Amino acid sequence: MNEQEELRAGLAEARRRAAERVAKREDGLRALTRARRSASDDDEHDPEGETLSAQWSLRAGLLADARETLRQADAALERLGRGEYGICRVCGGPIPPAQLEVRPFRESCVACG
Repeated sequence: MNEQEELRAGLAEARRRAAERVAKREDGLRALTRARRSASDDDEHDPEGETLSAQWSLRAGLLADARETLRQADAALERLGRGEYGICRVCGGPIPPAQLEVRPFRESCVACG
């Protein structure tokens, strides 16, 4: 397997994990939404633990984060296909491999932000 194939395989695996995370978060949010429909609308005054509204807000945020990660994975695969993966979108210089190892969806070098 050459370097390009290894990069594509690594990004594809990261994308698969991101898609699984999105699906899991969507399932969790759907389940909580069903629970909210069947629960009292006035869960804000429940002295027992976290409210359904707070749980929904947290899960919605986690889902948004998972979707953003998936979007970044897709964008990285597109850049790889165009021959632009590992090139800083700001300065046009190479992004060091160590930086890509830590953050494989990185679009810019550390210096450019």
